Amino acid sequence: MTPDSARPVDSVSRRKLLLASGSAAAVGLAGCTSSSDDGNSTDGDGGGGGGNGNSGGGGSSNVQPLTADGSSTVYPITSRGGSLWNGNAPADDGEYWGSTEENTVPGWEEIQTDKNMADYWAGLYGFEPSGEEGTPPFFVSVGLNHTGVGLNKLENGQVDIGDASAPVSAEFPDRSESELEPFTDHVVGVDAQPIVVSREIYDAGVTELTLTEVQDIYQGRITNWSELGGPNREIQAVGRAEGSGTDTSFRANVLGDPDASMSGTDVRRGQNQQVQTLVANSNNAIAYIALAFLQPDGAVPPVSLTIEGTTYTYGENLGTLDYPLSRALHCYTWDGTSDKEAAFINMLLSKYGQAMFVETADYLPLEEEFRQEQIDKLPDPSN
Repeated sequence: MTPDSARPVDSVSRRKLLLASGSAAAVGLAGCTSSSDDGNSTDGDGGGGGGNGNSGGGGSSNVQPLTADGSSTVYPITSRGGSLWNGNAPADDGEYWGSTEENTVPGWEEIQTDKNMADYWAGLYGFEPSGEEGTPPFFVSVGLNHTGVGLNKLENGQVDIGDASAPVSAEFPDRSESELEPFTDHVVGVDAQPIVVSREIYDAGVTELTLTEVQDIYQGRITNWSELGGPNREIQAVGRAEGSGTDTSFRANVLGDPDASMSGTDVRRGQNQQVQTLVANSNNAIAYIALAFLQPDGAVPPVSLTIEGTTYTYGENLGTLDYPLSRALHCYTWDGTSDKEAAFINMLLSKYGQAMFVETADYLPLEEEFRQEQIDKLPDPSN
């Protein structure tokens, strides 16, 4: 086991490398999404796989939907993106896409078009515009599972995009570099993974923990809240499903190894939404969760976390890139990136997309230089 004092340093350097490289490392079609605890989601399975030549030409009637599935952490970004894409709002919609005298959407100054929303982004890659609200050049269908499911579906050709909250190298640590090479990485945002507790525990005085205490809880060395200044109540340590990117990132950043033992974990859930519900309905729980699923003033409050003498508090410095548990959020494509995939991901990476889909989910937008690097990795729309 790595000494406690070394773990945060290792995780910070690993995270900074991830964010620097960006590699190796709620609406679907017709308003439907899928969710399943065991990963057997079927919505969008006809997507045909990433990079399979779904490029321009034709309207929505003869272009297959773009399909995505995977991480419940990334889901708020891609599902809202898919929802607004499918709505194909006109340019005079100042709330979701364009500009009016009353309102202008974020990032509009870079766009300045008279085209509908999906018509604009798809048109960059040669797709014919429909010109009709609610009828995009192709629809987007987003499923909800976890990272491992999304990446497996991507590899099996069942979806175009695999949403992931951990790098593929961490999800599949036993695979060689050549085996991981077909997974094409696109970082679309950053999550500052917090630690949350049940409201009763927080109100009883457990509002701050150290990284060592969190390690001790999840490795079974601390089992009662009274050991941490709380009530005499057994700790219910909640974890994400093994194979989820959130679980992989937690093990790597908190325990120092993506394969670290978590013998103190009492119960696991497949999605952030399920973890949020469990913590909210309990009086003794602790969990790690994505930033988008906090309820700071409600039933799922975040605790401050002290790491190497620095205390990170939500609303102050927890939701920043300096927070050691921050991690990149990915949209993987398979063996390159098709024009159809690039059109949607380009929208997410634009200043408009970062404001409308990343920041509205309480995630962190990409820093400008790194954001441009991600855009430059996409196929050139002028070709």
